[in-house]
Parts: sequence; structure tokens; C-alpha cells
Amino acid sequence: MKINKAYKFRLEPNAEQAVILNNLVGSARFVWNQMLAISFEMFAKNEFINATNLVNKIMDVKNNPDFEFLKSSSNAVSLQQKVRDLASAWSRFFDPKAHARLKENKKKPKKPKCFKLTDGTQIQLRPLMPRFKRKSDGCDSIRLVQFDKYCRVEGNRVKLPNGVGLVKFRKSQEIIGTIKNVTISNKSGYWYVSFGTEREVENPTHPSKTAVGIDLGVSKLITASNGQHIKPKNSFKANQAKLAKLQRQLSRKVLFSSNWKKQNRKIQKLHHHIANIRHDYLHKITTSISKNHAMIACEDLKVVNMSKSASGTMENKGRHVKAKSGLNKSILDQGWGMMIDMMDYKQQWRGGLLIKVDPHYTSQMCYECKHIAKENRRTQAKFECVKCGYIANADFNAARNILAAGHAVLSAEGGCGKGRPLKQKTCNPCEKVA
Repeated sequence: MKINKAYKFRLEPNAEQAVILNNLVGSARFVWNQMLAISFEMFAKNEFINATNLVNKIMDVKNNPDFEFLKSSSNAVSLQQKVRDLASAWSRFFDPKAHARLKENKKKPKKPKCFKLTDGTQIQLRPLMPRFKRKSDGCDSIRLVQFDKYCRVEGNRVKLPNGVGLVKFRKSQEIIGTIKNVTISNKSGYWYVSFGTEREVENPTHPSKTAVGIDLGVSKLITASNGQHIKPKNSFKANQAKLAKLQRQLSRKVLFSSNWKKQNRKIQKLHHHIANIRHDYLHKITTSISKNHAMIACEDLKVVNMSKSASGTMENKGRHVKAKSGLNKSILDQGWGMMIDMMDYKQQWRGGLLIKVDPHYTSQMCYECKHIAKENRRTQAKFECVKCGYIANADFNAARNILAAGHAVLSAEGGCGKGRPLKQKTCNPCEKVA
């Protein structure tokens, strides 16, 4: 079994190294924007857009007399990787399955934007089309492949090309496996280095033999079928007042002025801090659950649809808009989708299994008699079956139903619940062979 894993650390360059790294990521962002403009021209002419065609056009951009800085302040390998990322973005746009998934997420349509071509005509920017990158986004990166050729790791320092030299990083854990590539990123003023590794292991066997069903919520982040409860961190809610204060200060400053940019960087750093708290907390709890249970059953939730605005339209006004807005913030503050993805790959590494089940009626069905009724759930916390009188915590009852549904999917489908069936049923019986 091949395991691909990334190790991310905080990078600590000195002043001179930071200048060189800023030039490298800035050149990569510039080439992305130039190649995106070229690819829009190709799209308007119905020309084929792929990685080979775009990479071959890099030299035309570098040989432009107006872009002489690319020859001295860029890395050829990172520019190629950036253009290959652009080609991957175009391939997603041309993929009909990606558009089908987008239609499932019933987002409110946005006002269409246009890009002006060299001949003066305009092309409308459609959903899933790649977009131009801005320096003010506070998120730039470059990727270097063939690590052994250009880089090396010496203790807690990494050797980078283009005169950067040895840069110290906070090595919080050992890097296991063969390093295939390295990514240097700048997020909200902080530098990070990420090592992409690969290693071969025998098919792992999970040390645990237990199974658990988990119900995701807002007041309780996780309620397990074994009775365990995990409280949410609510990192956004804890910093919401501070964020609102910074945004009010930003609104009083002249747009794009020096003070406006300083204030905007403070807001970006706070958002980065909030995301780091959530990311760290989810990693800890998913690692604990993955270590202790060989099979995890959870609901296949559509978070985008669950957190949809209730504002309605100009003709049909929405109801309980303020309450729904608060609920949407709480749902998005938990990071349910990220947590399920973490448990998925951690279960694969340990030889475990993650099963996603249909979320319909899991909170309205009685675990004892399987009776389904809306009246079963009297309140948010209490479940009382109107048929058999079974009383339990509503989240605990749902978690037990999710575990039972996970076992049903596993037995009926003979594997994981990825791309779950709309109806859980056994396969057709095999015909007798004469």
C-alpha cells in the first residue's frame, strides 16, 4: 500500500531570504495571471487548453521585454508547476461531473463577471472557471518537484534554490518517507513549508475491533453511539466580537490606503488564527476517534445546502432570517466537512473504514422499534417514541441509528459506503450454474 502524506511546518526566513521568497511567489502569481489571460483568448477561439499547450507558452511570457524580472526573480520549475495547476483548474471546468456536483449545491446565483479580450470583446466568467490571483488575498505559494535535485533537509533547516540557502523551520515531528516535492506558501504574513512524502507499507490492520456511529451537531460537536460526547471549540464565535471591531475600523479608512492595507492584514491574521484553532482541534479529535475504532459510520451531510441563507427573494421574503443566519454561522464554525475528510484518510492509513449513510430520518426514527415520526423528537435534546415509548437523548438515538445504517450498508454492499446507494438493499441473488 502506498501512502502519500504531507508534513507542514512554520518557516522562519531572515529578512534577505524573505525578500527572495516574496519575489518567487510574486513571479508565480504574475505568470498565473498572464497565462490565465492567454487561456481566455484560447477559450474564445475554441482552442484546446491543456498543460502541454500552456507550459509551451511560458517562454513567450519570459521573453517579453516588459517582463525581464522573470529571468532573475523566478524559478523555472515553480512556474511550470503553477501553469500545470492552471491546466488542472481548466480541466475541472470542462468536467461535466464537476458541474453536476455544483448544481447539487443550491447556491444563490451571483452577478456574472466578464473579462475583456484583446480585440475588445468580452467573455463571461462562468462558474468553476479559474480566476485571477491578487496579492491582497494574502495566500501565495510555489511548488518545487524533484526534491533531491534542488533541495535537501539538514536537521531543522531546509536548503532552497535561487539563492535562498538554508532556511530554519519549526520541525515539530520527524518526516517519514521519501520527499517528492516541497511547497513554500505565505498565508497572512506567515511562511510555511510543506513536504509531500511517499512511502510503501504493507496493508495495515486496524488494532481496534470496535465500530461507532457519530452524530454531528452544533451544541455537541460529536455524539457517539457508545455514549461519548465531544464539545465544539467554536473558534469563530469566540473571536467574533474582536473581528467585528477590526472590520468597523477598516470601514472608516480610505479604500486601499496604507492604513487600510495594515488594517486588512490584521483581519487576515485573525481569520488565519481562527482557522488554525479549528484545524488543530479537529485533527486531535479525529486522530483519537480513528485510533480507537476500526469502523466509523457518519451521515453524508450536504453542508452547503444546510447552511443556505433564508433571506428569500424580493417577491417571497424569507422567514426567521436572523435565527437561520446564526445557525448557519454555528454550522460552518464546526468544520463538519473537513472533519469527515480527516477521518476518511486517517482510517485508510490505519486499515479502518469510514461509511457514509443516508442522513434522512436518522433523528426521527426510534432505535428500538424503528418507527419513524416527526413527533418522536419532542425537543432538540429529547427523543420519545410515540409508538413504543422509548426515551433517550435525541443525538444518542440518532448516533445508534447511524451505526445500524452503517452496518446495513456494509453488509449489503460488501464494502465502504462511498457513493452511498439511494436505497439500502442486498444484491440480486446469484443464478444457479448448470
